[in-house]
Amino acid sequence: MAASAKIMDLRKLLAERFPHAPATPPTGLVTGLPFLDQAIGGGLPRGAITEVISPRKSAGSASIIHALIDGAYRDNYFMTLIDGRDSFDPCGLNNALLRHLLWVRCLKASEGIKAADLLLRDANFPLVIIDLMLNSPEELRKIPQTNWYRLQRLVEWAATVCLVLTRYEMVGSAQLKLVLESSWNLETLEKQNAISQLRITVKRSHFRAELGSQGRRIS
Repeated sequence: MAASAKIMDLRKLLAERFPHAPATPPTGLVTGLPFLDQAIGGGLPRGAITEVISPRKSAGSASIIHALIDGAYRDNYFMTLIDGRDSFDPCGLNNALLRHLLWVRCLKASEGIKAADLLLRDANFPLVIIDLMLNSPEELRKIPQTNWYRLQRLVEWAATVCLVLTRYEMVGSAQLKLVLESSWNLETLEKQNAISQLRITVKRSHFRAELGSQGRRIS
């Protein structure tokens, strides 16, 4: 029997034995942002944690969140934003867009990690964003790496896209690490298509076959 036939038989057997197990979705979630999708090979990887590192205060991470909410509405799926410092500003997003968003408002990073654990176990959200951009470095350093590896196992089980937004590199289990290199000002924000000005670098990837060489820069 060919290897492909054996795999199909195994999938059929698992589907019969575990009818409520989540089906295997496509490997990537297309964001609709050319600068991002091109850099990572077509979309955010499912079943993996992607860490987006933004060393500068005004690098465009908030604009990415808004764009992903717009994408959830466009492609008709629900997403979660775990707001680690209760800093998300929904202004500019209409009610139709917000109906596709579960906004979890936290005051501490530890609350955000607990919320992520719960929501990833639920496995009903194709995209979970953990925004820790404004949490202090002292607070973030208290998060044990074991927590991130536990979340990675949950992400693999749920086949969810998990996007962690941080100020510095801190997620040891992240299989894809991206760096926002932009430095925005008021003039940039006032441009009609400001998000297209974002610059991103792939710092680390465990998806070389799909994503190509590391350190690729897209602007």
